[in-house]
Amino acid sequence: MATPGSGFWSFGSEEGSGDAENPGTAKAWCQAAQKFTGGIGTKLCALLYGDGEKPMETGAKEDLGSAEKTAACTCNNKPCSCQKADINYAFLHSTDLLPACNGEITTLSFLQDVMDILLQYVVKSFDRSTKVIDFHYPNELLQEYNWELADQPQTLEEILLNCRTTLKYAIKTGHPRYFNQLSTGLDMVGLAADWLTSTANTNMFTYEIAPVFVLLEYVTLRKMREMIGWPGGCGDGIFSPGGAISNMYAMLIARFKMFPEVKEKGMAAIPRLVAFTSEHSHFSVKKGAAALGIGTDSVILIRCDERGKMIPSDLERRIMEAKQKGFVPFLVSATAGTTVYGAFDPLLAIADICKKYKIWMHVDAAWGGGLLMSRKHKWKLNGVERANSVTWNPHKMMGVPLQCSALLVREEGLMQSCNQMHASYLFQQDKHYDLSYDTGDKALQCGRHVDVFKLWLMWRAKGTTGFEAQIDKCLELAEYLYNKIKNREGYEMVFDGKPQHTNVCFWYVPPSLRSMEDNEERMNRLLKVAPVIKARMMEYGTTMVSYQPLGDKVNFFRMVISNPAASHQDIDFLIEEIERLGQDL
Repeated sequence: MATPGSGFWSFGSEEGSGDAENPGTAKAWCQAAQKFTGGIGTKLCALLYGDGEKPMETGAKEDLGSAEKTAACTCNNKPCSCQKADINYAFLHSTDLLPACNGEITTLSFLQDVMDILLQYVVKSFDRSTKVIDFHYPNELLQEYNWELADQPQTLEEILLNCRTTLKYAIKTGHPRYFNQLSTGLDMVGLAADWLTSTANTNMFTYEIAPVFVLLEYVTLRKMREMIGWPGGCGDGIFSPGGAISNMYAMLIARFKMFPEVKEKGMAAIPRLVAFTSEHSHFSVKKGAAALGIGTDSVILIRCDERGKMIPSDLERRIMEAKQKGFVPFLVSATAGTTVYGAFDPLLAIADICKKYKIWMHVDAAWGGGLLMSRKHKWKLNGVERANSVTWNPHKMMGVPLQCSALLVREEGLMQSCNQMHASYLFQQDKHYDLSYDTGDKALQCGRHVDVFKLWLMWRAKGTTGFEAQIDKCLELAEYLYNKIKNREGYEMVFDGKPQHTNVCFWYVPPSLRSMEDNEERMNRLLKVAPVIKARMMEYGTTMVSYQPLGDKVNFFRMVISNPAASHQDIDFLIEEIERLGQDL
């Protein structure tokens, strides 16, 4: 494959400038927004500075179309650049929008009103005085609104109301106090890139219909392979619909590498295969085995130490046992950043074992891969360069909008051989350009969403050093939380020692349980504490953090930090809120 030229396509290493907290900068931005965006800028500045009109109450039907309108223009420019026309959406439908004849003015006005709704939501997402969630039970939402699909079209007025209502009950995943999942935050450049991607509305299978996006995928995947440590970024890769699919790709390719005949003849033509992964690994390893016909019983779980790291000696023991039974070990899936504990398996020791027994080594770094951007923390993935394949989800620790997951493979051409079907209506061999850029035949999907652009554009905006600062900040906040609660009354850590990632696992012990003996009765009462506090968090809408049991450990909180908007004050708030909501239990 030819290499796209450097310059425009390449990644910078300097962090983008701009100070969101500088009043002068903000004022200048506001003036520019008003000058160039008209109504959108005026409304957004009003939200930011409290002048003029206040944000509309989300879902208030009477507010629809209440923004000031001007008389319809009489210019002949297409598209019209005049102020919005006086348009009554109550009498208009989607058929009045482009490509309708003379639909330009209505389309521009409608899209600007949609943009107003979106920008108001964006600003509210970062406002700590707003709720993270306006929680309603499913039956309440079903009864309060008519969500059913009908034969007759709704008016554009009703469509705008649908947009407001949907966002009213959406979780503000960009809110500084949203800690519920590994994927949090709302990056403005990533958001802009997602809007652009939807506007372009193309497919990733051939260069002829996605020329820039295909080149950006090539450049970005190569850069990610360089950061893994593969010489010159050699190898292959693809963006997939999430880490579970990336892990399944790895399993599929590992099986093909060992038994290429399986592609035509199926599982009946090959021996019984077994894969190995830690008992703390992601459930997608078993799910992939089920989907590929290997079977969940063929995934052998390896014991972990008290910090959740795979024990290499147990891995080797189980490999030898499987071989003695006549099974064929074909894959070891190590984890760099487990979902609950945030543990990093000892990759160097696992690599030695895989080399010794000639087994494909995959590293599920969906959660921990972002640490490769940090000079301070990338040592936790030492040995990843010896892997045959790696899953890396930029939509987690790097804050790229969902979805953005990459499967990276060290051997070039293997994905193509494994998956290609030579569909002649897409992948004609006599095209007039380099066919290596037609990447669709190495994917399981035919239709494939453009997931690369938001990552590429964010990388350009931040530079590698910008991502590094963002990730280092999140890990520092996790250590801050750990130091605040490790000796605080009412808190017990699930395991000893500083967090390996941003996962901080702990129990909150209400006053009524603190003097009880550590016995079965106490455990039975403690397991109910986290679910009740979480329910109260959601009902008040103040914050969100996840909980779960693990092994013989009853429900505990798993705090994770990947949101760049989070600060020390949000960590302090979380601690105080848990105590407020749980002190009477």
